[in-house]
Amino acid sequence: MSTRNETPDVFSAGRLGPLTLRNRTIKAATYEGLSHRGRVTQDLVDFHVAYAKGGVGMTTVAYLAVAKDGRTDRHQVLWTDEAMPGLRALTDAVHAEGAAVSAQIGHGGPVAEARGNRSPALAPSARTNVIAMNRSQAATRADIERIVAAHGHAASRAVEAGFDAVEVHLGHNYFASAFLSPKLNRRDDEFGGSLRNRAKVARGILQAVRDAVGDRIAIVAKMNMDDGAPGGFWLDEAIPVAQWLEADGTLDALEMTAGSSLLNPMYLFKGDVPLDEFAGVMPQPIKAGVKAVGHRLLKAYPYTDGFLLEDAKQVRAAVDLPMVLLGGVSSREVMDTAMAEGFGFVAMARALLREPDLVNRMQADETRRSLCIHCNKCMPTNYTGTRCVLVDRRTTRSASWGKPEGYAATTPGPSGEWDASHHGS
Repeated sequence: MSTRNETPDVFSAGRLGPLTLRNRTIKAATYEGLSHRGRVTQDLVDFHVAYAKGGVGMTTVAYLAVAKDGRTDRHQVLWTDEAMPGLRALTDAVHAEGAAVSAQIGHGGPVAEARGNRSPALAPSARTNVIAMNRSQAATRADIERIVAAHGHAASRAVEAGFDAVEVHLGHNYFASAFLSPKLNRRDDEFGGSLRNRAKVARGILQAVRDAVGDRIAIVAKMNMDDGAPGGFWLDEAIPVAQWLEADGTLDALEMTAGSSLLNPMYLFKGDVPLDEFAGVMPQPIKAGVKAVGHRLLKAYPYTDGFLLEDAKQVRAAVDLPMVLLGGVSSREVMDTAMAEGFGFVAMARALLREPDLVNRMQADETRRSLCIHCNKCMPTNYTGTRCVLVDRRTTRSASWGKPEGYAATTPGPSGEWDASHHGS
């Protein structure tokens, strides 16, 4: 591995593939819950403009499903002709504030919402999802080929819509991540068994994306290094997969994550588990299940700043790819440590939900740290518009978040052009 002698300032410009960011901070993907019937809303635009105004180098739009059966929520944006004007409005608005914008693309696989999609959730092997109370079916070879190709199509559409980057979702036991997991992948064909076989889907997806976009936009992968479940994908397998992805030449940067939306949802987030709030937004019979056994399914883990750093450093030592540090980036100290350890960028989620302008505040005051208390009560709000519950939404966002009038802008005008004139305020 090459030696990294010079430690950059986190607020200096950073090169990400063909893209130069104004600084090295990224708003991590957090599902916004602000799209409607597969289209962008003005609220979704406002959500990301707030981070651009707040100083981030790039904001990430989550989660843009590559196929209808890959949605984890029935309202998630799909890469349809009808969605394109709204996506272009979003990227234009972010660019106007001087920031770049990335599209997180992926397929939910066994985490997909089968009922809302009116299509079975697809997994490497058939499995019952206790949390979602559904059963996934084993993906066929045709399913795999279709989903791999759909990632390439989505990436092409991201270029058309004006995105500067795509973040390919290889984590949290979504489709590609489920194939990587020995706990979830019980196949005996070419996509199961050995690590090389289990990695074929992830590698194929990234190859399809690279083939589709070339060097026109940056390609980032968000990949698990620990499923947080016994017998699951872990760091000892994540390191060689990262090395294979680097050798494939399909990536411009790598962001390591952890946890499983299927097996251990709270493992990534650390901090409190807001069981009552989760139950409050769930439909029956899931609501009753959360109340009855939620304490066993949603486990609490103590929060510490930079909680993924030590594991991510092991991947950092094994590859030369630029890397993004995620997990507990709440202070300038963590940011500086990440830069000193050879990471090119840092990504923040909850800290920015609490304070969309945190980056500007940190630039003005090096001692400034996030006000986030890691209560995780923001997590259940993705059903009505993701936000920090400790902040009056009117102080940082459009007051139409989560309200029907906030969705008026989803409908193109008579000519098919984006019409933002009817959104609520």
